[in-house]
Amino acid sequence: MKVLIVDDNAGTRSMMSIILKRTGHEVVGEAGDGESAVKAFTELKPDVVLLDIIMPGKSGVEVLGEIMELDPAAKVIMVTAVEQDIINSELQGKGAAAIIYKPFSFDDFEKAFKKI
Repeated sequence: MKVLIVDDNAGTRSMMSIILKRTGHEVVGEAGDGESAVKAFTELKPDVVLLDIIMPGKSGVEVLGEIMELDPAAKVIMVTAVEQDIINSELQGKGAAAIIYKPFSFDDFEKAFKKI
């Protein structure tokens, strides 16, 4: 699958990219903030977006909403260090296909991609 990685931490983006490539996916782009994420999504048309929740400027929740407005069929996997039922429910209600929790592993990515 063609994947867009969105996270404000370059190290995290790099780690996700390594995992994705090793599991047979193609990283078509990266973004470090919400504004860049929406722009990259419209330009690159990825199959899947890996989207961090806490970022400067627009939050991942805001970006999720914008992506779903642009393409209600978009596949967005949220990535977060916050594991709370309220947030999980909100994300799924807004269209998130899956959630990966930091710190993550290869298995976490495999499970999330199987959901979509």
